Amino acid sequence: MFDMLHEECGVFGVWSPERTDVAEMVYYGLYALQHRGQESCGIALSDDGVFRQHRADGLVGDVFNRAALEELGQGSIAVGHVRYSTTGGKNPNNIQPVVVCHIKGNMALCHNGNLVNANSLRSEHEMRGGIFHGTTDTESIAYTIVSERLRAPSTEEAVAQAMPRIQGAYACVLMTATKLIAFRDKNGFRPLCYGQTAEGAYVVASESCALSAVGARFIREVEPGEVLIIGADGVRSDRRHCGRAASLCLFEYIYFARPDSVIGGASVYAARKRAGMYLAKASPAKADVVIGVPDSGLDAAIGFSQESGIPYGVGFVKNRYVGRSYIAPNQRMRENAVRIKLNVIADTVRDKRVVLIDDSIVRGTTSARIVGLLREAGAREVHMRISSPPFRHPCYFGTDVDSQENLIACRLPDVEAIARYIGADSLAYLSVQDAHRLAGDEGCRFCDGCFTGQYPIPIPEEQGKNKFEQPLTRRSSK
Repeated sequence: MFDMLHEECGVFGVWSPERTDVAEMVYYGLYALQHRGQESCGIALSDDGVFRQHRADGLVGDVFNRAALEELGQGSIAVGHVRYSTTGGKNPNNIQPVVVCHIKGNMALCHNGNLVNANSLRSEHEMRGGIFHGTTDTESIAYTIVSERLRAPSTEEAVAQAMPRIQGAYACVLMTATKLIAFRDKNGFRPLCYGQTAEGAYVVASESCALSAVGARFIREVEPGEVLIIGADGVRSDRRHCGRAASLCLFEYIYFARPDSVIGGASVYAARKRAGMYLAKASPAKADVVIGVPDSGLDAAIGFSQESGIPYGVGFVKNRYVGRSYIAPNQRMRENAVRIKLNVIADTVRDKRVVLIDDSIVRGTTSARIVGLLREAGAREVHMRISSPPFRHPCYFGTDVDSQENLIACRLPDVEAIARYIGADSLAYLSVQDAHRLAGDEGCRFCDGCFTGQYPIPIPEEQGKNKFEQPLTRRSSK
């Protein structure tokens, strides 16, 4: 309803050489990844091969109180997950980790991403007698690994053999009775990294900020196509599927990741500042102050200010106690939802020409309301700059981009028409070319399909949609 893009998930895993409070470590790691999903969360733990789990709808701090953590107890391995549903909708059976008990042992799987062949995989397994409890593509990954495990000598070999059958985006952590396995699709759509604590525990996480949250030293990122196996004999790497040019989602830098994370060797904070600097060079504006929309617009606003010489100001106060699951009870309150979440600092903008920086425009309704708030607070002019290119195409790899008929860049003929719709004096987007430069000199290659319609892998006819789920209700309204 706040007209925003949504992340899909965050994953976290711990392997410890000793029996200890690994569930508590995962709890703090998930706290650091909460920005990647606020609908549900879960932790599964292995205590010498005995699996215990706790999963529920809600935020990490609400689902895992002290009693829940004590019930999980101690162990040597644990995995956890925070979720926002892009595929599967709200269903308690969709909450991860997905725990599977099979003839070769138990495993718990956490997945960030979206498959493009989930339908065909599911049909294949159901025709062989597989019983699915939820509607996510994560179950299809789990069943594919289990089917390979019947023939493979180990779970890590089953994972490696399953990967060519799994098409799309996936960054996963998998727990067995004795090992923690991390694996990433060969395009590297979603980030995944690992580190080590001073006590010798290995930690795998979607973002490096979660390693810091548990005191782990960053070692490196899991490579696209790599299978990383962590166990009593140390860390081993299977790179048989590596070598393809990476296609990291551009929106990790623009919006999804926390600014204190490092992805693809580049600081997310620095990347967002670069976006603002590129905007200032390509689309300057005569103004008195630069402000950003919290939170991901703030860093780009700093970059725009530094490059342009226009002073940076704090334009909004964000209500931190309004969650993304907030539901307004009536139409009048829905129209005022932005007022509930954002308040303008009038002294910053009154009688001034304002450059307003935000990360994206989806439908345009929230952008129009934010511009309206600035006008009401006395801004003379509002020049909006967007630190991403315009959305014109669907995403099949885990970003909840709205349908094309609702995307304002598809509905209106040009940027000038969009500026009129949102009430801005001018509007400019980051170019696709500049977006590809966000990581600086790190040599990263990106997926920009939602901007250009050019995808790094073929999209099957099923187009990444899950025919077994109920139609997903979009909450995107920016």
